[in-house]
Amino acid sequence: MTDPAARAAAVWAALSASHDVADHWVQIDAQAVAKGKPGREGVKACAAHVATYTATQAAALYAANRLLGLRLDWRRAALGLAISAGTHYIADRQGGHWRDEKPKGVVKLAAATGHAGWLQRDPGAGYLMDQSWHKGWLAVAAAVIGAGESQP
Repeated sequence: MTDPAARAAAVWAALSASHDVADHWVQIDAQAVAKGKPGREGVKACAAHVATYTATQAAALYAANRLLGLRLDWRRAALGLAISAGTHYIADRQGGHWRDEKPKGVVKLAAATGHAGWLQRDPGAGYLMDQSWHKGWLAVAAAVIGAGESQP
């Protein structure tokens, strides 16, 4: 497979599916509960979650590359996985704070773009904002990974 668009689409499918597995099956409850806490406890829990999340995505990307013959450039794959991991960490440090009256980080961005009312009214809004943030960045990561020249 040498078409960059087809590679990017296959990569997005692998990253998206592995995102759901990593976020809902691989992440343990202790990480989910603590990742948004302030200080060392929150940082440690979020970093542990993002490490297993990234490993899950790397395994899925490796499998897709081998099984589909994508011939991905490992440097672009590493960059894409870093984009996914970094943006995942940024959002997940907001865990449990989507309804805060004085928002910070991604929650502040959501409030500044007109979503504050929805976040306050709908208990599911924070989860949806979180997941859409992740999926948007997965599309960026997939484009980065798939866009380069295929490797021999």
